[in-house]
Amino acid sequence: MSILDKEKLFEMESLNALFMHATEAIIVSDKTGKIIKANPSSEKLFGYGLGELLGKTIEDLVPMRYREKHTGHREGFNKNPHARSMGKNIDLFARKSDNSEFPVEISLSYYKQGEDTFVIAFIIDITERKKHEEAIKKLNINLEKKVDERTKVLHEALMELESSKEQLSKALETEKELNDMKSRFVTMASHEFRTPLSTILSSISLVSKYNESEADEKIQKHVIRIKSAVTNMTLILNDFLSAEKLEEGKVFLRKEHVDLKHLANEVLSEITGILKSGQKVNYKHEGMNLGLFDKQMVRNILINLLSNAIKFSPENKIISLETNISPNEIKIMVADQGVGIPKEEQEHLFERFFRAKNVTNIQGTGLGLNIVGKYLEAMKGKIEFLSELNVGTTFTITIPNEE
Repeated sequence: MSILDKEKLFEMESLNALFMHATEAIIVSDKTGKIIKANPSSEKLFGYGLGELLGKTIEDLVPMRYREKHTGHREGFNKNPHARSMGKNIDLFARKSDNSEFPVEISLSYYKQGEDTFVIAFIIDITERKKHEEAIKKLNINLEKKVDERTKVLHEALMELESSKEQLSKALETEKELNDMKSRFVTMASHEFRTPLSTILSSISLVSKYNESEADEKIQKHVIRIKSAVTNMTLILNDFLSAEKLEEGKVFLRKEHVDLKHLANEVLSEITGILKSGQKVNYKHEGMNLGLFDKQMVRNILINLLSNAIKFSPENKIISLETNISPNEIKIMVADQGVGIPKEEQEHLFERFFRAKNVTNIQGTGLGLNIVGKYLEAMKGKIEFLSELNVGTTFTITIPNEE
């Protein structure tokens, strides 16, 4: 025997040994699905004796309810044979000789011999894996139940706390301490954050201009995002600062003759950075331009109402702003096409830190409308609103135009 013949013989014996001793089930079938070769692991896996798999079809190893569909899959594979895995994202089942079923993961390959094509299937029993997955699923369900139980216990504890006068007194004292801490934080924040925020906005504006000629969409996209984020941070900071000043009685009414139309356009320019894609604010003014009111208070009211309309409205929606000055009164109307306010929660709308259940995933402090109400109280004005879920909300403000 020549060296070449010895090498071929060794190669054949090695391949045969690999096939016979592989722990993974290996089955070879022809294009009709007839099994022409099966290793010992496959016979053991499917519960057949030595050589009993030979001559059977692949469909004999498939549960009855899947056989017709499997025949179509096999014919499709024969038309376009290629190596692929099965059962990664779907549940596959195989059938043993005793008709019992078990979950499997299958990898397919093929080889040609002359004009004939043969399919090689590598089959793994994943029963244990499925058991572990089911155990993990049950564990997660149990954990969720425990979380619900703990939440219920916590809720009951809070109810007891509210019913206890002594504990309520302690809670109020704690709230006072927290408010003092908040006031100190807000004072610090106003000094430490305001200048950097202004610098960032200025720098971002310059970067935006530098790139206009380059039409770099990616850079522009990030610039818009940063400007929007910084504007949102500034609005939140303003809410906290306004709340602190109102609590400490540091807000004083300063009436002056103001061009309301000009003021409204200034505010619209400020909030441009937080507009969502496709959003637009339509502004209309009627009557006189000059009115007698506190400029800073009305400015903050406009910012709060417009920023809320933007936040709570989807993309590509119109927001309406209308102002009107007559000899006796000033009117401001802001209308959106947003999520609306649930009817059962509308009575709480102007409470501190109140946020409706349908907007908890949207950024905000819950202070804006409370601050608006305080400003209107100082100016002897009033606010009315109409709202419908998933239709929109309209706020109408009336302020006396007098000394």
